Amino acid sequence: MPQARIEQPDMSALLERQRAAFRAEPDPPRAIRDDRLKRLAALVKDGRARLAAAIAQDFGHRSAHETLLLEAGPALAAIRHARGHLKAWMRPQRRASALEFLSVRNRVQYQPLGVVGILSPWNYPLFLSLGPLVDVLAAGNRALLKPSEFTPAFNAALAEAVAARFAPEEVALVQGGVAEAEAFSRLPFDHLVFTGSTAVGRRVMAAAAPNLTPVTLELGGKCPVVLDGTWPQARAARDIAIGKLLNAGQTCIAPDYVLAPRSVLRPLADAILAEIRAMYPNGAADDGYTSVITAQHAGRLEGMVAEARDAGAEVLEAFAGDAASRKLAPSIVIDPPRDARLMREEIFGPVLPLIPAETAAEAAAFITAGGRPLALYVLSRDRGFRETILSRTQSGGVTLNGTILHVAQTDLPFGGVGASGIGAYHGIEGFRRFSHARAIAEPLGPINPMHLARPPFGMIARLLERVFIGG
Repeated sequence: MPQARIEQPDMSALLERQRAAFRAEPDPPRAIRDDRLKRLAALVKDGRARLAAAIAQDFGHRSAHETLLLEAGPALAAIRHARGHLKAWMRPQRRASALEFLSVRNRVQYQPLGVVGILSPWNYPLFLSLGPLVDVLAAGNRALLKPSEFTPAFNAALAEAVAARFAPEEVALVQGGVAEAEAFSRLPFDHLVFTGSTAVGRRVMAAAAPNLTPVTLELGGKCPVVLDGTWPQARAARDIAIGKLLNAGQTCIAPDYVLAPRSVLRPLADAILAEIRAMYPNGAADDGYTSVITAQHAGRLEGMVAEARDAGAEVLEAFAGDAASRKLAPSIVIDPPRDARLMREEIFGPVLPLIPAETAAEAAAFITAGGRPLALYVLSRDRGFRETILSRTQSGGVTLNGTILHVAQTDLPFGGVGASGIGAYHGIEGFRRFSHARAIAEPLGPINPMHLARPPFGMIARLLERVFIGG
């Protein structure tokens, strides 16, 4: 769907309008913040059918149930959590005073940053636009949104819904393609949130650097599943199939590959394929199975599978794909070459490599060699096995004996580490991420300790030195 270009001066004017409103009200009270969150909840509830239909139009096909369960539901849960905890989050926090400063009372006051830019991706366009916005509004900020150019129907629907419930100086949305996204990244926001690929995240961070705009980057990486022989194969297959096939694998925390003992690989593959067929009994025609977002993305995935097959890897399909609807065959690739694109790039589709790893130490070494993923999944009844994986790896988040669960917990931070991201939000971490922690020290009574440390230095200075430094 063609779109009118949004030139940078329009974005700059919106930003300045929000900045001016923030200067007039730099620390909105709880009632105003709560009202904005309440309006955001109404936006999701009242507009959910239209937004889901727009997302399905952009994808070619995606079940409304998937959008409502994976996007609208979590967004509303985040809003409820923020509204329920906002009073406590906003309350200044008492901080301890050192022994030599007992006459000083310390506290931290969380202040809004100002105007926050949110660059959101196409794979979960509703939740990844509004999820950060919940925390931004709870913290008392204003926001400018720029969704992906791959979801024009959704962008138009969301822009209309936002305009109906928020003044432009509160929340506004701009549309457009790559040029507009690049211009957006260069604006002097007080904070910038980007969700997307690591490669684009580097460009966003570079664009923000001249303005010293702090960034939160939610990226991706190759998220592993590790299992041993103690975990029931049927449960492993179900959890892996669910985590991998949500949104046809187009999920930043989807299992990207599985590490398991070699003797487990083929029976595990058969069990996962059986679970996929049970999830989508009508194959590619099933209403619950999502299309790949564009023909270009589908072609990339098909090329990766073909490369691994040509190199000798065994490829198993749950059912045949449908090229016309861009519904790819869910595929398992057993032991592909380590230099294959499947093992070098984030897959982001319904393709799952299975890799042999006999021990926890071997699995941890394999994961560490590939960087720090956004998510890690460990399936084992052996506490020592789990602890070995956890202690020898780093990742953004972890679900033990399951997949995906950690991102749905409203009171857990969500974010990456290293190449998988910078910073975390959700819940109180999000409130603090989009706030300035202002330190406030206040002397009590007539004695200010700094008065004792001023020149001319004499006996009091020597006494203080002995107290502070020791004899």
